[in-house]
Amino acid sequence: MPTTTDGPEGVHTAGRAAYLPAAEAVVVADLHAGRAAASNVGLLLDERAGLRDRLGRVVEATDPETVVFAGDLLHRFGDPTPRAVGTIRSLAGLVRAAGARPIAVAGNHDGGLAAAWPGPVHDAYRLGDGTVVCHGHDSPEMAGGRYVCGHLHPALTAAGRKRDCFLAGDGQVRGRPVLVLPAFSTFARGLRIERRERIDSPLVTDLDTLRPGVVDDDAGETLWFPPLGESRRHLGW
Repeated sequence: MPTTTDGPEGVHTAGRAAYLPAAEAVVVADLHAGRAAASNVGLLLDERAGLRDRLGRVVEATDPETVVFAGDLLHRFGDPTPRAVGTIRSLAGLVRAAGARPIAVAGNHDGGLAAAWPGPVHDAYRLGDGTVVCHGHDSPEMAGGRYVCGHLHPALTAAGRKRDCFLAGDGQVRGRPVLVLPAFSTFARGLRIERRERIDSPLVTDLDTLRPGVVDDDAGETLWFPPLGESRRHLGW
C-alpha cells in the first residue's frame, strides 16, 4: 500500500499519483498503455495487471470521489491496439467499482482515445478546488488556481540510481503553482532533469525553482528535495 506523503500545499502524493484532499481527487498521468508490448520484454510482462494493481492501491489508500487520467493513456500515436483499449477500459472500470468517477484528459499520444475511452474526453478538467488538470504539452486555455500535468516524465539520479520524480513550484503558469507528475507507467523513459537547465514546456518556465519529489517505489513514499537550483550544488548534479 503506498504511503500518502505530504507534498506542496494542498497536495499529497501516493506512489506515482497526486491526491488533492480538497477536491477529493486522485490524478495520474502517462499510463502509456501498449508501451510494454512495444518493448523487447513486453511479452514477459503483464502491463494491465501492473497498472491495475498500482492504481487499485492508490484508490484504496485515498478513497477519492474522482480519478483524473491526465493524458497519454495510450502509447501509440494512431489507433490503439485492442489490448491497449482493453487496458484503459479495465482501469476505468476499476475506478467505478471503487465508487469513484473516472475522467480522461487527452495527451499528445491520445489521437485514438475518443473511440477507446468509455465516456467524454477533455482537453483540460477543472476540479472542485479550482485545480486545472491538463496533459502539459500545450498551454491550457482554462484558468485555475493550480495546474497539475504530466507529459514530461521527470526523473533524476539519486543515490546512484535513476528515479522518477514529481516537480512542484509556484508562479510557473499565470503566476500559479504547477505540479508535474511522474509517469504512472513504469515502462516510460524518464527525462533526467538534473542534466537540463530548462525544459521545453509551456507549463515549466523556470526549472531551477521547482522542487523535485523523488518517488521511492519500494517504500511507497515521496522524498522532497529543495528547489533544483539548490539541489544541483549540494548533491553534485
